[in-house]
Parts: sequence; C-alpha cells; structure tokens
Amino acid sequence: MFTAQVKKELMLKKYITIFLIILSFLLLDIVTKEYATSNLILSYPVHINDFMNFSLAFNYGAAFSFLSEAGGWQRWFFIIFSIFIILIIGYLILFDKNSGYIAFSLILSGAIGNLYDRITLGYVIDFIELHYKNFYWPIFNVADIAITIGVILLLYSATLKNNKII
Repeated sequence: MFTAQVKKELMLKKYITIFLIILSFLLLDIVTKEYATSNLILSYPVHINDFMNFSLAFNYGAAFSFLSEAGGWQRWFFIIFSIFIILIIGYLILFDKNSGYIAFSLILSGAIGNLYDRITLGYVIDFIELHYKNFYWPIFNVADIAITIGVILLLYSATLKNNKII
C-alpha cells in the first residue's frame, strides 16, 4: 500500500514524463518544419535515400489531404475538431488513472503541433515522403509520426496486453 508521499512522487514523475514527451515532440516538430520551409522548395523533392525524400507540401486538409480542396471551411472545422480532441486527451491524461498517458502524450503533442500550423498558417507543413519504387506514401511530418506512434501504442495495449492501457 502506497503512502501519500509515494503517491505524490509517482504523480509528479508521471506529469514530468507527460510534459517532457509533449515538449520534446512539439519542439522537434517546430524545428523540422522550420528547417523544411527554409531549405526546401514547394513540391520539389530532395532525394535522401532509396525510400525517402524531403518534399515540402502544404496540407490544407487532414490525413491524406482529406478535404484539402473543400474551399476553406475545413480549416476552421479541423481547428475546432483538434481543440476538442486536445481537451478530451488532456482530461484523460489528468483525471483517468488508467489512461495511457505515454500514448496520449504523443498524440497530444502531434495534435498541438498540427493545430499550431493550422491556426498560424492556415495549413499544415508536411515534408517527409516515403516511397518504394513508384508507390508513394502521402507526405507527413514529425507531428504525424507522434500521433501514429501514440495510436499504435494504444492499439497494442488494447489488443495484446489484456486491455491494459500503456
């Protein structure tokens, strides 16, 4: 049985971990997007290796450019939707003792990174392009990587670990 002091220390460690995950991925996202916009030319891929290019793209939609040609209303829809998701995940991290705070912290950092772009620029900066021969994956960014890792951790936890959330 934990004492009150041990519980406080564990909670402090949890919140420090959450803060460091969010801050680290958010800063990495901002720095890499700044690098991409400063050093890449829009829609002009730079070959990195046989399966990756850096190719600057502005995504006005959501994942896979969903609704990117919708005429502008989608910006506000995705801003409101992102804020809603951020609030829900923030609540789960703070108040649900069984929440997957590591996974949710990754998702939260990515959501904040892309939300920042949408609010300040009206689009999300993407620049990482993976491909195999003539098959190209949609261009993405570090925030998308954080979201994807977070979702994979949640799915892994829910399916393979007897529903215990990471």
